[in-house]
Amino acid sequence: MTDFALTNHAIKLLAAATMLIDHIGVVFFPDAIGWRIVGRLSFPLFIWLLVQGEAHTRDIWRYVLRLVALGAVTQPIYQLTFGTARPNILFVLLLGLVCLRLARNFPRFEIPVWFGAVGLSVGLDLGYGSYGIGLLILTRYFRRDWLWAVLWVGFHWLWAWVDGPFQLPAIAVLLIFWFANGDRGPKARWFYSFYPAHLALLWLIRSVG
Repeated sequence: MTDFALTNHAIKLLAAATMLIDHIGVVFFPDAIGWRIVGRLSFPLFIWLLVQGEAHTRDIWRYVLRLVALGAVTQPIYQLTFGTARPNILFVLLLGLVCLRLARNFPRFEIPVWFGAVGLSVGLDLGYGSYGIGLLILTRYFRRDWLWAVLWVGFHWLWAWVDGPFQLPAIAVLLIFWFANGDRGPKARWFYSFYPAHLALLWLIRSVG
């Protein structure tokens, strides 16, 4: 490790910024691929923060209820902004949180838990689907070594072969993980509420523009 390190607060800022860039591209510049390339970094960062949050939360049920409430509040805004009936990203994070805690509490059933998560993510048409669960598993077992880096890169190349190259830029996130120190850093109570708030703002700008 070098002296340079990223706290989870810094990663929250990166996740929010890259998500905003991605969604600006979707809403206002759908033909400009550069916005979407930057945006591919966002979801893996949210997965990192979910894994960190599950590992360190003092009240898992409060965490679950927060995601349920924010997911429900966000859904109509999400549908208006993107014109889709699919569940928003907070629901796949909710599934991930539940599976992380089940895997922690019942390690003998860890493999069925992850297979069940893949099935649910596909069956419920959750955003990022089985790709998201694959990221969650890899991030749950993050190790700062070359074997893990090879697995991360290999997973994305395999996914590109199965579903196209759209997510390949997310390979770069391993560099952020590499320099993450796991410290919480300053509190960021705004973080999850930023998701519905920025979607509402984008919808409003487009509506009045």
